[in-house]
Amino acid sequence: MRNLFEDLPCAASEEVAEELVARPGFRVERITSRGQCSPPGFWYDQAEDEWVVVLAGRARLRLERESRAREMTAGDWVFIPAGERHRVEWTDPEEDTVWLAAFRSASV
Repeated sequence: MRNLFEDLPCAASEEVAEELVARPGFRVERITSRGQCSPPGFWYDQAEDEWVVVLAGRARLRLERESRAREMTAGDWVFIPAGERHRVEWTDPEEDTVWLAAFRSASV
């Protein structure tokens, strides 16, 4: 057994993604951010479905089809279908933002 808040990595200089579970067509990651965001003009465009929840901290997530970023705090989650362009516009620079992301291959 493990705890999602145990042994959090230092994200002061870069975001850290850790794979927690991996099976064919499915994986779960814990992501720790502190002030990181997507580079200007960059959009994630993944071949996998993604379900992501903020466990701690605050962030702004933008889906390309939406005019404004979503303000996210602990407990907020979103499902991002494969091919849905999105970006992280902001994470809190003063405290860790801890995400849990589940990815599913669109072919499964």
